Amino acid sequence: MKKIVSLVLALVLTLALTACGGGESEQSAYSPDQVQAMADAGAFSETLEELDGDTAFALYRLADYGLSREDLTDCAVLRSSGATCEEGAVLVFAGEDQADQGRKALESYVQNQITSNRDYRPAEIPKLESALVSCQGNTVLLVVANDYEAAQGALEG
Repeated sequence: MKKIVSLVLALVLTLALTACGGGESEQSAYSPDQVQAMADAGAFSETLEELDGDTAFALYRLADYGLSREDLTDCAVLRSSGATCEEGAVLVFAGEDQADQGRKALESYVQNQITSNRDYRPAEIPKLESALVSCQGNTVLLVVANDYEAAQGALEG
């Protein structure tokens, strides 16, 4: 039942985010400020640590997707220190093509997290399976949250 509810919430969040944009070129990009807004809204069950751009570039293995460190122009990343798999990130890239590669990297990252945590932290798997990875313009959003409704509210606000 929890898995179904998580999947429905993730779908609702995804639909809400994609419905916000205007035309293809009119879509608003995500803002790095939205990561802290999600934390402030209570989307995460613990206080998350802030990561810098160099650490985020390495963590998400962006170089494996043909990106250089200069392609990542700005970011905000909050990540669990290890108690959970929760994290929120907005990555800003030099262009839309780079952002699309960043989206692919984050999707792969989430799949790797599921694989590596299945036996280690099985209670975290539903959060990872409900993770949101979305690309708008030159930005990419990653949300692995305890409360997706709070995350959605922060993203809309």
